[in-house]
Amino acid sequence: MTSKEEWIEKDLKYVWHPDTQQKQYEGNNYKPTIIEKGDGIYVYDIDGNKYIDAVSSWWVNTLGHSVKRLNNALLTQAEKIEHILLADFTHKPAIELAEKLVNIAGSPFTKVFYSDDGSTAVEVALKMAYQYWYQKGKPEKKFFVSMTESYHGDTLGSVSVGGIDIYKKIFNPLVFETLKVCAPYCYRCPKNCKQGKCNIDCFEEVEKLFEARHSEIAAMIVEPLVQGAAGMRMYPAEYLKKLRTLCDKYDILLIDDEVAMAFGRTGKYFAFEHAGIKPDIFCVAKGITAGYIPLAATITTDKIYNAFYDDFSTLKTFYHGHSFTGNPLACAVAVENLNIMKEEKIIENLQHKIEYFKNRLKIFESLKHAGDIRHIGMIGAIEMVKDKTTKEPYAFEDRMGHKVFLEAMKRGAILRPIGNVIYFMPPLIITEAQIDDLLKIAFDSIKTVTENN
Repeated sequence: MTSKEEWIEKDLKYVWHPDTQQKQYEGNNYKPTIIEKGDGIYVYDIDGNKYIDAVSSWWVNTLGHSVKRLNNALLTQAEKIEHILLADFTHKPAIELAEKLVNIAGSPFTKVFYSDDGSTAVEVALKMAYQYWYQKGKPEKKFFVSMTESYHGDTLGSVSVGGIDIYKKIFNPLVFETLKVCAPYCYRCPKNCKQGKCNIDCFEEVEKLFEARHSEIAAMIVEPLVQGAAGMRMYPAEYLKKLRTLCDKYDILLIDDEVAMAFGRTGKYFAFEHAGIKPDIFCVAKGITAGYIPLAATITTDKIYNAFYDDFSTLKTFYHGHSFTGNPLACAVAVENLNIMKEEKIIENLQHKIEYFKNRLKIFESLKHAGDIRHIGMIGAIEMVKDKTTKEPYAFEDRMGHKVFLEAMKRGAILRPIGNVIYFMPPLIITEAQIDDLLKIAFDSIKTVTENN
């Protein structure tokens, strides 16, 4: 029988982990944790230790682990057909899922283009937007606008529109040129506005750019309301409203990257609902299958689709596709995921829980090094700082977030940080009692680490 130590040894010998400096595992007791099973909001390691999955396993798990209905949907579909190409062929789960997504999103959305993950959904959106303008006789509209500190994925197109140095700097010689506008970072406002009394002054930068270069701009891509990888930075819905109006004024497409926020994270199916607007194109992934199987979709309107519609014109065909585009297993699970969300009124039942979560986050106000406490829907974040008054941040080499992560693991919760931001994005099924358990672990872990360092 293979021991835990042998499994770890094999892991470090053969597996190259994402977003991980492997050298950290050398010469100390810190090693990857082997997870064996999950149930509800909990996962269990090889030793039987139980952890609250506070980050939904990289933001994908919405309904908890090992959901019987999703398990059954996967098995049932596997006994029918596991995969079929989606060019010249189709299958019921792909059709049913597309119909559900269009109905949930509402008018003017009519078309669903499948892909494999969030990065590829963004790639699809970028290529779709450029080819749209090309076929409208405006090939000069080739630039994309995005926010500083944005994250849209790890493929080269999505990295191009991203704005976080650690993901982009090395690859700058490989990516295409994009235009950047200052992100609305309310805690450290670039316009020195008082937090909570924002006039969206930072939007002036977008207005000036659009006025000067709108004839060259194909689209602006945004993470709606929350810049996830930047540290769960949250901004007002009014920004999206103003952006929609400005895009209409200057004939610029609006691409909404809902990969992390869709399917209940902000308290609604899609984050753009908070602003009462509709983008021209939006991307979903992660929660679409409740974390079971990779699947993504780029959803758009007849306005976009009709520019590609022609009699056997190879120039107008959208030549983009992956081997597993619209995989039947993934689509079947996604259909059942949406069935569960509707039948069990997951979104409706979140509202009281969201208010409870928001109020309970106030306990962190008493912590000396909790600089900013952010919240929307079922997402919460604590930005740890050296000094609350000056907002002086911890240095990268302090690794305070990582230390809190290790402390929380000892106490029974997975709180993998973003730098020095400790965040919560648990499965939507978490109960109020479990919220209390999670926040107590986080509170005690932050207090212990900051007081001892």
